[in-house]
Amino acid sequence: MTGQPPSPADHIVILTGAGVSAESGLGTFRDKGGLWEEYPVEQVATPEGFAADPALVQRFYNMRRAHAAEAQPNDAHHALALLQRDHPGRVTLITQNVDALHEAAGSDPVIHMHGALAGALCATCDHRWSAPQEMRAGEVCPACAAPTARPDIVWFGEMPYHMEEIIGALSQATLFAAIGTSGQVYPAAGFVQIAAEAGAHCVEINLDASATVSDFDTAIRGPATETVPAWVDGLLG
Repeated sequence: MTGQPPSPADHIVILTGAGVSAESGLGTFRDKGGLWEEYPVEQVATPEGFAADPALVQRFYNMRRAHAAEAQPNDAHHALALLQRDHPGRVTLITQNVDALHEAAGSDPVIHMHGALAGALCATCDHRWSAPQEMRAGEVCPACAAPTARPDIVWFGEMPYHMEEIIGALSQATLFAAIGTSGQVYPAAGFVQIAAEAGAHCVEINLDASATVSDFDTAIRGPATETVPAWVDGLLG
């Protein structure tokens, strides 16, 4: 790796994963006792699972939506919002998370590559609207009246949102940071390689080493609520 440490006016691209929201009470799926142990991914996070049992899928996301609504942004979310606000250069914030904690902390804009719990999507006409707190099987689309409303979440086997914008940002990055990510889910796991090829200095901030840690220039270990504010303070001087 040949990336150089950032200067104040650099373009910083940040990818956040479940580890950023974990300390707000939103546990990661891969934690022992996490949601995937109770709800197999094939049943609740694939188009096939939705087609087989839409009521189960809607109940699962109703539960997640209610849980996320009770959560509050933590010090890591607030630090990243501060970086977006005060960094003299450009800060592109990309998240794999479907909660709204970055926005609640003041970040704007936020690129939600895996969708958002707050959104609903028609599987028939692709119309999008704000999701109610609880969605039901057979929920009707307000645009086409088809009973095929689903959570506006990117499921396994589907293409993440905003990929053209994300790849464009990564190709112009001078500093790339992956925070709270496992490095196991593509295409996000490959973002570090795109940024590195563009000459970016690449930093991993995580509780434990990710599957792609060897692709980073720098690794910072510890809870996000401690490591992210310290990292941001260092950038802002």
